[in-house]
Amino acid sequence: MKSFFAFVRKEFYHILRDRRTLLILFGMPVVQIILFGYAVTNEFKGADIGVWDQSKDALSTELITRLEASGHFSLAYTYQSRDQVERAFQDAEIKMAVIIPADFGATYYSGRTADIQLITDGTNPNTANTLVNYASAIVQGFQREQTDNRPLPFQISVDSRMVYNPELLSVFMFVPGVMTLILMLVSAMMTSLTIAREKELGTMELLLVSPLSPMTIILGKVTPYILLSLINTVIILAVSYFVFKVPIVGSLWLLLGLSLVFILMALALGILISTRTTTQQSAMMISLIMLMMPTMLLSGFIFPIESMPVILQYLSNIIPAKYFIIMLKDVMLKGSALTFIWNEMVVLLGMTVFFLLLSWKNFSIRLGG
Repeated sequence: MKSFFAFVRKEFYHILRDRRTLLILFGMPVVQIILFGYAVTNEFKGADIGVWDQSKDALSTELITRLEASGHFSLAYTYQSRDQVERAFQDAEIKMAVIIPADFGATYYSGRTADIQLITDGTNPNTANTLVNYASAIVQGFQREQTDNRPLPFQISVDSRMVYNPELLSVFMFVPGVMTLILMLVSAMMTSLTIAREKELGTMELLLVSPLSPMTIILGKVTPYILLSLINTVIILAVSYFVFKVPIVGSLWLLLGLSLVFILMALALGILISTRTTTQQSAMMISLIMLMMPTMLLSGFIFPIESMPVILQYLSNIIPAKYFIIMLKDVMLKGSALTFIWNEMVVLLGMTVFFLLLSWKNFSIRLGG
């Protein structure tokens, strides 16, 4: 038993001296519980909405105020025409539009049914349904307040419409997210594992003393993954279009070009990970921690970013997958041109350059050492 306890004590010392092991043991559970506790929610708070109030009477103004006061919505824009509303959805300015007809107040107080229309962005069916349900419940509560809970014939009818995904098919949301996740893992993780394997086997030193330059070695390593990732892109798009009937409204060539930009960014990130690791195991662990969890939780793939705490919303801005998912949905479902998504593309290009510069710096330091 003395030998056993001595061996256990030695293992404890070994674990406590290894910072990476301590990070996995104690850091990951804390990060996971925080992320899942705050990010895993379908509730919405402060969703940006736009209003086209053609009535502009006391009743419509009070209804708009009630929507804002609920905390679920934030009045971001007011519009004067349906064209402005459609352009707002195209630019992704709002999650929902409330359209109030010109005779809203007069119709309501005359005892007839007063209609309002709710238009939501159907590219995320869960979000669209949630917002419509929130708004409908608020309108019903508002109506009860107006009648002091008496059974009067006054009635407000809510008509909802989902743009870009009228049938609210969940596959419209999951295809862009799954495509992003697959390209990220194939490009970044496989690249980092390939280079880490060369280090682990000792063949990287042989490559470095060969006539090939370091840049040629890196390009030779990542080029196959560029081609394989592009093939994956085509396969995913073909399956989603022919099997699941997900439309590709915009330019297919633009979609492939954006995918190439994202693949290059993921490859640059994989190279960066490989410069900071020496074994395949550590490369895989870092890749899973840095890529899979943030891509699933903080990119808007499954859970709405707007409902997360402010600090996580800011953190989502450094998640590359967030920008790629936005571009995929805009091109595939909205038919957006490059002029509508150039901001996201510039961010991904900037991240690519940043990761490459960091990788080159780390690689140069290693060569110098």
